[in-house]
Amino acid sequence: MSVAAIANMGRMARWKPNARGRLEQAALELFRERGYARTTVEEIAARAGLTERTFFRYFPDKREVLFWGSGALQKTIVDAIAGAPEPAAPLDAVAAGLEATASVLQRGREYARTRQALIADNAELRERELIKLRSLATAIADALRRRGIPEPAASLAAEAGIAILKVAYERWIGDNKPRSLSHHLRESLDELKALTASTSTAIGRSHPARVTRRRRQARA
Repeated sequence: MSVAAIANMGRMARWKPNARGRLEQAALELFRERGYARTTVEEIAARAGLTERTFFRYFPDKREVLFWGSGALQKTIVDAIAGAPEPAAPLDAVAAGLEATASVLQRGREYARTRQALIADNAELRERELIKLRSLATAIADALRRRGIPEPAASLAAEAGIAILKVAYERWIGDNKPRSLSHHLRESLDELKALTASTSTAIGRSHPARVTRRRRQARA
């Protein structure tokens, strides 16, 4: 085979379809085998049968292999919040946004478990995860304010939404039963609502004015 033919084969390999998916798969394999810190972009590209130049066409750095979908995820949530019925309470509007993400996030438990384990084991990735979540919380709060929700309700509902998402995602990853991410999102939301309801009741019962009133009624 001539040198020209070999070079042409190399060019064809670089332009196979689904380059992003191949790079992502190669990165995950290498992260598992060698560890995140010891894996280089060059190795990821070589495993995928692509060039480093192609890698950087899709990802600014190797961290973003694990986070590249966050922009689309944020847009999905914000659009769903904007489209929620007008009478919806802030937390219910956030819940509509989270529900819309289930199909985006639910790519398969094995992928999710691998990704989550990599993030948990690396401080750099944990920091990146926190930055992404803060950005998402800000976007959710902005979407709620555009619906006319004032502060601090908008920010509180946004932070509650992030907590629901984190808890539901971790439960889904650890769940050995065939229950969907949507199931865990709804369950976590219901638990939060029950908690806030019971907390409000307890606060109301312990309010100084109510305590004084009950004491007077008891003496009477």
